Amino acid sequence: MQENTYLVVMAGGIGSRFWPFSRTHNPKQFHDVLGVGRSMLQLTVDRFEGICPPENVFIVTHRDYREQVQQHLPQLAPEQILIEPIGRNTAPCIAYASYRIAQHDPKGVIIVSPADHAVLHEDEFRRVITQAVAGARTNDILLTLGIQPSRPDTGYGYIQYLDQDEAGHAFPAGFKKVKTFTEKPNLELARMFVDSGDFLWNSGLFVWRADVIIQAFHQYLGDIAEVFDEGVELLGTPAEEEFIAEAYSRCRNISIDYGVMEKADNVFVLPADFGWSDLGTWDSLHRIGERDEHGNVVDGDALLYDTQNCVVKTPSERLVVLQGLDGYIVAEYDNVLLICKRSEEQRVKDFVADVRTKKGNGYN
Repeated sequence: MQENTYLVVMAGGIGSRFWPFSRTHNPKQFHDVLGVGRSMLQLTVDRFEGICPPENVFIVTHRDYREQVQQHLPQLAPEQILIEPIGRNTAPCIAYASYRIAQHDPKGVIIVSPADHAVLHEDEFRRVITQAVAGARTNDILLTLGIQPSRPDTGYGYIQYLDQDEAGHAFPAGFKKVKTFTEKPNLELARMFVDSGDFLWNSGLFVWRADVIIQAFHQYLGDIAEVFDEGVELLGTPAEEEFIAEAYSRCRNISIDYGVMEKADNVFVLPADFGWSDLGTWDSLHRIGERDEHGNVVDGDALLYDTQNCVVKTPSERLVVLQGLDGYIVAEYDNVLLICKRSEEQRVKDFVADVRTKKGNGYN
């Protein structure tokens, strides 16, 4: 375990595509999505045990979720929970945590992870992360983990990479130089990417030294760097929360991918295959969940007849009986029942918008 390795977990999102399970007041990172007795946030922190010391774990979350983070991770000190007053996407979130860490350890290696992703092969995950940390510690690079694609998925971003530089020199430690980032493509383009063999899924997992990412903010997102430069001495003091509230009001809403990674010339990717899923949709749960002999993933008290290829996630105190369904999502949580074709799950966001318009905010 390296003392100057840090984990930053981004845990402020809502995850509306996982509605009705993921709601504004209780988003999916606080749920036991996989039915294993641990929330997604807890599983995320668990998987980095032994990679960085417990005191080097930081959770960045919205102020509305402070108490939930404390309940799920009681081992963390209050100062390890960094509170965002408003959502401003991943760039301000990462800037906040990076400046906070750089205050006392500018050469510290920072791992940035979303709070709601799934990893099935944790030993391989730890091996890859250890390799990534070693590479970021000794090289001035911005590193992301790229997942070997198993299908032409249109729900993920893609990373195209180079095996060697223009002079024919290989890159160190199995890293690949990033050539391009592409946001969620259409199916035809996704097929071309997968068939080409030189594209990876963008996992949203990043590794870099604190000084390297802060230099990148100065170079590519100077307006955000300027905001945090002004109040850097307030971080870690009682004045921090007031400063952050003011700082976020001045930060634009922008992702780290668009703001930094797509522009920087020192971006590398480490190809990996450790059973990763961003668990962004109900269909992703069907892909990684434990399926019965009829292809159903069931979490709840359910009796199924003539039913196949479904995702069923319902309260354990309610008996659910299903007959004659093929390829459906059946999900109930907190006074909402959703029954939707798996092939039509992209409409869930539309359902949420309609519910808000027609039924008010009580079901968001």
